[in-house]
Amino acid sequence: MGIKSEHDKSNEEKDFVEFRRKVRAAEVLSAAIERLLRAVQFSGRVTVVVQNGRVLKSGYEEGYFHQHGDTSRADDDIMCNTQQAEGG
Repeated sequence: MGIKSEHDKSNEEKDFVEFRRKVRAAEVLSAAIERLLRAVQFSGRVTVVVQNGRVLKSGYEEGYFHQHGDTSRADDDIMCNTQQAEGG
């Protein structure tokens, strides 16, 4: 059983390294979602809350930016939308 647990630990470490690599490379959304974001020209934040490998909640904040002279700032109004995951 010692060999199996070492093997499991090795696989878990490899999986976590791959997870970190994908997050750093911004490969966290499916191609379909990325196409939709481009189609609607979305600018903002997409948030996903995960517990024990399951998505608990996801949402987005859509920010609007205005040009003011040489500076730009986020508008005070930020639209938020969150969605609880099914079966959560």
